[in-house]
Amino acid sequence: MSILLAISRAIDAVNTRIGRWLAWLIVVAIAISAVNAVIRKAFDMSSNAWLELQWVLFGAVFLLCSPWTLIVNEHIRIDVVHARLSARVRQWIELFGTIFFLLPLCIVMLLTSIPFAERSYAINEQSLNAGGLPQWPAKMLVPLGFALLLVQAISELIKRIAVLRGDIDDPHADADVPPELAEAEQLIQELRADPGSGRS
Repeated sequence: MSILLAISRAIDAVNTRIGRWLAWLIVVAIAISAVNAVIRKAFDMSSNAWLELQWVLFGAVFLLCSPWTLIVNEHIRIDVVHARLSARVRQWIELFGTIFFLLPLCIVMLLTSIPFAERSYAINEQSLNAGGLPQWPAKMLVPLGFALLLVQAISELIKRIAVLRGDIDDPHADADVPPELAEAEQLIQELRADPGSGRS
């Protein structure tokens, strides 16, 4: 299990770094959108390439940052039900969902999107809009994104099994604590560590 946990940590490190870097593409997309809107209104000019670049950047963030979302436990679930269950039951649900839903989804998407992207690249597929961008780079993002999500699903599977076996603590044990309580607890710990810091 120690070898598997080392593999899991390596996967987490890679996907976290990718996610943190590529999340900045949202800022780039916003800047392009703002500049494009100003130019269109001020000079009555526009470009399909810039419009298409915005959704390509958004697609890159959505697909390539999804493993990071999984790492930090920010993926969507029915929290009202989830929070009422015991920690062990939640672990089993996460394990079941990973094995029977997340992993099969990633595999199916990979098997279907690789030929889809390869065909687009082979014909050098271009936008149907005048002055638009090539389409194959955007389509290549689909198999790449699901490949990263697949290896992250394997990492999550390793961690869930390790938690259930008692080999590691649940990395998301405090996920159900409201943010304001977590912040208050952190402040209390800091004051205990340095009592003089609270004095004026």
